[in-house]
Amino acid sequence: MANIRKRGNTYQIRVSCGYDIRGVQQFQSKTWKPDEGMTPKQIEKELNRQAILFEEECKKGQVTASVKFETLAEEWFEQYAKIQLRSTTYTRLRQLTKRVYPAIGHLRMDKITARIIQNFITDLAINGKSFKTGKPISSKTVVHHLSFISDVFNYAIRMDMLTDNPCRRVIPPKAKAAEKDYYTLEEVEKLFELLRGEPLKYQVFFNLAIYSGFRRGELLGLEWKDIEWESGVISVRRTSNYTAEKGIYTDTTKTKKSLRSLKFPQFIIDMLKAYKKEQDAERIRLGSKWVDHDRLFVKWNGEPMNNNTPYFWFNEFCEKHDFRFCDIHSFRHLNASLLINAGIDAVAVSGALGHAHTSTTLNIYSHMFQQAQARVSNAVSEALDFHKDKDKNDEKKA
Repeated sequence: MANIRKRGNTYQIRVSCGYDIRGVQQFQSKTWKPDEGMTPKQIEKELNRQAILFEEECKKGQVTASVKFETLAEEWFEQYAKIQLRSTTYTRLRQLTKRVYPAIGHLRMDKITARIIQNFITDLAINGKSFKTGKPISSKTVVHHLSFISDVFNYAIRMDMLTDNPCRRVIPPKAKAAEKDYYTLEEVEKLFELLRGEPLKYQVFFNLAIYSGFRRGELLGLEWKDIEWESGVISVRRTSNYTAEKGIYTDTTKTKKSLRSLKFPQFIIDMLKAYKKEQDAERIRLGSKWVDHDRLFVKWNGEPMNNNTPYFWFNEFCEKHDFRFCDIHSFRHLNASLLINAGIDAVAVSGALGHAHTSTTLNIYSHMFQQAQARVSNAVSEALDFHKDKDKNDEKKA
């Protein structure tokens, strides 16, 4: 029930809105001023109407008078993100607070407007710099910040604390489609040649990366029991990830469709057999010092390999051989390009890459599919031109 108090020629309408996340009772108040010339009866009637309307607004969710963005965001992290999201995603979102909290963390949720968020996002797009390198941050990173803010507002709406998400009206920066950098076939041929002189562990890792298109975490999560030696099929069943908080840990795959199996050529299976023999010999040599995790890619003592190890090793490898460096994820793009150029349809490519939806594959590799489609059109055109030329020659002979 609303409480009404007269203050001079205005009225204060005060409504109890329950309790905040700390258990403190919350109130919302509104000041109403009668129009000039209104009679006492009209004032009483309109005042009661205003009180009922305001109480209804409060019941719909306007109860965030003293809850600041940072306070509610921390609740969202504990009640939702930590439980529902992958650890790597949770850690990445935590990094976003370094910019978001100083900008709007101190503001009350009900006072944060679309304009305030827009100013923050625009400034981030223009002036945002990487904390590590000092280089401008990408438009994708800016959008991640906006998505995080929006997630907190959506949480507030679900908890009946707000009825509107101002992020819906914010204009995100236009994404710049970066050209995907990966090796040419000539470079891959040279890479295979250079790898022959390197440790078998890394020969296996990079051959698998090229032939499978598996994500780095999927490669590092492979275990010997995932290999069907007779059929040459390898299955992705888990990932190996790293966060500063948890260290190296085993997780589920990124999506359900990331659980997949691919058949490999015999020389890859033969290489894996040789590597397994080498690893078994090392396990016997180390005895009790060996920690058995059944992983393909391990540290010196059998523990799972650190996620950054392949990157740093490959970077040094490229410097040593004066070879152009592309990061580990580029092998996934290389694999996708080979499949698309071979005429494999989008659904099959999506399944091989483990994307949750075919639309994801089409969005990421739209340019490659367009080029492949153009080649199909040219092939049809050339075939028809051939028939035209044949008809002309027949006419001349006649």
